[in-house]
Amino acid sequence: MSDRPDDAGNEKPRRRPRYRGTHPRAFAERYKERDPARYPEERAKVLASGKTPAGSHVPVLLREVLDVLRPAPGETAVDATLGWGGHAEAILPKLLPGGRLIGLDVDPAELPRTERRLRALGYGDDVLLVRRSNFAGLPKVLAELDLPGADLVLADLGVSSMQLDDPERGFSHKRDAPLDLRMNPQRGQPAGTLLGRLGKGEIEDSLRRYGDEPESERIAEALVGALAASRREGPIRLLRTSDVTRAVESVYEGRSERERREQMNASVARTFQALRILVNDEMTALETFLANLPSVLRPGGRVAVISFHSGEDRRVKKAFAAGKKGGLFAEISGDVVRPSPAERGANPRSSAAKLRWAVLAGGRLPG
Repeated sequence: MSDRPDDAGNEKPRRRPRYRGTHPRAFAERYKERDPARYPEERAKVLASGKTPAGSHVPVLLREVLDVLRPAPGETAVDATLGWGGHAEAILPKLLPGGRLIGLDVDPAELPRTERRLRALGYGDDVLLVRRSNFAGLPKVLAELDLPGADLVLADLGVSSMQLDDPERGFSHKRDAPLDLRMNPQRGQPAGTLLGRLGKGEIEDSLRRYGDEPESERIAEALVGALAASRREGPIRLLRTSDVTRAVESVYEGRSERERREQMNASVARTFQALRILVNDEMTALETFLANLPSVLRPGGRVAVISFHSGEDRRVKKAFAAGKKGGLFAEISGDVVRPSPAERGANPRSSAAKLRWAVLAGGRLPG
């Protein structure tokens, strides 16, 4: 926001451009929601309405995570998917005095903002260490910090609300934008580029494996058709989020209004989820993270993983069960932990969350 001189030659701040209507709609216009330190009452108002403030994130299953991980003074904690830092903010005071938290995230845009937010709460380098890394790289980070292991590790596998809400990131089907979907925009190919290099069978397989999409074949065919149409228009145009939405919608043409309303929206969400998992190679990273857990946890160390997709949950469940059977884990969760009805009502984005936990053998069980 540039300044302009007044009649006396003094610089006066420009007025912020007004938004249309009585309430801001576009992400860029919601400056109060995106600056909770300056406008805390705005964040409280949005949360009270059952929505997530733009540019922030409501931590999922927070009470349950604290109950499972049991952070204590002097311990070393890892938030392997730092995001907005909501879980980390709740864990940090429980580590004092003498403890520390290591926060990892691959997002180069959001990580500095989260670090600044947590630093402003009074956490210096002696308590909070922040590193840009995928959670699969946790062993390397611990080695660089000369740490033998962690007492507790948290991994929240969901997409943060900051990424979903920012139209420039191309994560949401609710806003038209270039189809990107990368957690780290500085690495890999945007989804719009990657899709142009895949055949129908590969797209169909990805939708089935990563989205559990029952209409995977027809949606893949529609996406291939959208790609072909974009090539006929002249210079290759990368797909946009609206192209994917229209491709899914075309599969449901001619069906009843109820079927379109209930099933089509779910198919759109599953398709975006599958493409995001594919672009970021998330399943490979998760499998590496799970395989590394016994080497990064101290004896008796606790780990909690929050997943939002059945494929992720199956991998976590299988890894924990194999670790328990092989004597690596002394205890694992039985039934999956889900958000309460009250949490689902207050934060609809928590609805699909599933929490599983495990305790490494070799130490005293917590509690």
